Amino acid sequence: LKLFTVNLVVLEKKKGLKMEVKVKVWIEDENKNLIFGHGKTEILEQIEKTGSISKASQEIGMNYKKAWSHIKILEEFIEDDLVVVKQGRGEDSGTKLTLKAKELIELYKTLNKDIKDYSEKRFKELFLDNLSIKIKKDEKCTKN
Repeated sequence: LKLFTVNLVVLEKKKGLKMEVKVKVWIEDENKNLIFGHGKTEILEQIEKTGSISKASQEIGMNYKKAWSHIKILEEFIEDDLVVVKQGRGEDSGTKLTLKAKELIELYKTLNKDIKDYSEKRFKELFLDNLSIKIKKDEKCTKN
């Protein structure tokens, strides 16, 4: 499984330049198909918040069919239901997340946070604490 990519970002500051590490985390299968990441987490969280796949997809600017596709791909991969849909206009109608969906969201958030925390710590050790690296205004690094 491929888990993440790392990009270095340089931001302008008054006393010179500051570097940050940026990390994007997702999970792929052995065929490099995206299984789970930020987008699927976001749609599930919005479904929990709104009680509707349609409203959730509108909230994040995704069309309804794509949102449903995200859910179905993930359900197929984990072989479990993530949402329960009740038709009608009653109080209990709408879309609700299963316990498995809520667990998946929390596991992804934990993985994402752990990887980001580690990458920030390691970046600081390797780049920011290394006194031999200087950042020039033209964004090129030189060694003393």
